[in-house]
Amino acid sequence: MNGRYRFAILPLALLGWLALEPATAAGPAPAAVQVAVATASEQKVTETKAAMRDLWIGHIFWVRNVVIETFAKNPAAAKAAEAEVVADAKQIAAAIEPFYGQPAADKLFSLLAGHYGAIKDYLTATVKKDQKAQAAATDALMANAEQIADFLSSANPNLPKDALMQLLSAHGGHHIQEIQDVAAKHYEAEATTWSEMRGHIYVIADALVDALAKQFPDKF
Repeated sequence: MNGRYRFAILPLALLGWLALEPATAAGPAPAAVQVAVATASEQKVTETKAAMRDLWIGHIFWVRNVVIETFAKNPAAAKAAEAEVVADAKQIAAAIEPFYGQPAADKLFSLLAGHYGAIKDYLTATVKKDQKAQAAATDALMANAEQIADFLSSANPNLPKDALMQLLSAHGGHHIQEIQDVAAKHYEAEATTWSEMRGHIYVIADALVDALAKQFPDKF
């Protein structure tokens, strides 16, 4: 399975469509929507992107710590890092509450918990060298990606499900690749994986904020 999940960042053409075009089959957005988008504050969007990037970097940073400390057989450090993964997921979920309400935030937290749960299962299976369990965890991770894509695309028409699936599947693939790299003690390769993961998580964070700014220009 090594190398199977080495993904590139989403193509710029697709990313541009995700950020600038509405996810409808009816053609261009109505004029009223286009005017509303133009009223969103560019400075507020930029500030929100920075905050969202920070939250998502926290996610991959603390998951990476769980991975490294697990293979280092340092359960206390792994447990502390895992607590930060959960705290960060709560913050990411809370970030959508002003837009969609508390029930939606709770739902997103549940989905993010499922995302981490699948990663943890893959990590545990890798430590045990259990390929069957690895495959099951991979399937669960990709199924969870589809659930998150369903949830976000249903909430915001500016987040097409197919584009989200590419983003989230690649993100899950980065987690798997990182675990494989650390397990094999391929530390230079893991550094490359981390760099790719970091760049890709910025793409996800920015896409989410762009979509929110289009849907709720009055909040920006």
